[in-house]
Amino acid sequence: MEPELRKPKIQDPEDRGIVSVADWTKPRIRRTMRASHAVLLVVLAVSGLGPLLWLGKAALTPTQDTLRTPLAIFPNGIEWQNVVTAWSTIHLDVQFANTLWVAAGSWAVQIVVATTAGYALSILRPKYAGVLNALVLGTLFVPSVVLLVPLYLTVLDVPFLGISLINTFWAVWLPAGASAFNVLLVKRFFDNLPREVFEAARTDGATSFRLFWSIVLPMSKPIVGVVSVFAIIAAWKDFLWPSLVLIDPMVQPLSVRLPALQQSIELGVYLAALAISSIIPILLFLVFQRMFLRGAGLGGAVKG
Repeated sequence: MEPELRKPKIQDPEDRGIVSVADWTKPRIRRTMRASHAVLLVVLAVSGLGPLLWLGKAALTPTQDTLRTPLAIFPNGIEWQNVVTAWSTIHLDVQFANTLWVAAGSWAVQIVVATTAGYALSILRPKYAGVLNALVLGTLFVPSVVLLVPLYLTVLDVPFLGISLINTFWAVWLPAGASAFNVLLVKRFFDNLPREVFEAARTDGATSFRLFWSIVLPMSKPIVGVVSVFAIIAAWKDFLWPSLVLIDPMVQPLSVRLPALQQSIELGVYLAALAISSIIPILLFLVFQRMFLRGAGLGGAVKG
């Protein structure tokens, strides 16, 4: 009689880690793994938060203390004057407001272009959608440096209008919208949305604009949050293009003005200015991260 074939045992998903559930019951292995986790957590916290915490500390430390003992924690007290001087004396408040305007405008233009273009290529799908998609994808392979001179000449003398956008925020906002990466990212997200919802809306007589505004956008909160993070962070730290089109110091953002002031102000004041300029991107990232990690992309879109 042939021996009965034994079925392979299905492994428990909880038992598929490096250390099995049975090994976790052993005190020695459990203590070793917990100690390893604690050490790894400390290393990650120090490597990730260490530079930011040091910058915050150095912003409130006298310059001489930072030069003598850069790792000491306030050896001679806190110097609040660094923040006051950075905010008022070097007109950091003006550059801070300029940076907010640059980031807000770039964000708005990129959101409008990315969502509408992604909607047209993914949902509306005209006959030439494949050609447009190929053209948008092809722009990703063109180095941005190659487009720098033509783009500058276009901004210097806008075709058909005969005006110059130099020293205006429009010179930064409009080119920011030409982001093929954002368009393809949003299109990819729209491709995975349920088509049954769109067909039902069209059956009920919804127009293309109503479909986009009332159904597609509410379902797209996660991808809008992702694009928002990319757009704001990129606009906040961009240096090359704003330095070319925003020549007047009174309209320059922090990313352009701070390097120009580095040689003329005290180190403590400069570090305080860097700390102030880092607050907004960190807060915005945390806010948008909570939004798109909440997983509310399809909430309320499908009924029944």
